[in-house]
Amino acid sequence: MSFFISNAYAQDAGAQGGGFEMLILLGVFGLIFYFMLYRPQAKRVKEHKNLVASIGKGDEVLTQGGMVGKVSKVSEEKDFIEISLNDNTNIVIQKGAVTAVLPKGTMKSI
Repeated sequence: MSFFISNAYAQDAGAQGGGFEMLILLGVFGLIFYFMLYRPQAKRVKEHKNLVASIGKGDEVLTQGGMVGKVSKVSEEKDFIEISLNDNTNIVIQKGAVTAVLPKGTMKSI
């Protein structure tokens, strides 16, 4: 019967090292995390913060909700701006809700 079924032997207990290799692997994963996730996100946050700080009266902006309007009032002590969507409609939003500052004349071309 042993002709068809081979005998199974336990594997020898090898060296249980791996401490230094594990540290190297952890360092590689840390570098991948930094360059693929943290650094690009920090760059986007910095760009958005600069965009929000540069908003001024008369700028045409796009909000996160998809509304396009012209900034009519900027409140420096509070973190809000007033946007004129058309001649009759004004809304007040947080500065952080602005996604982009559009080129002048964008509202007329829409």
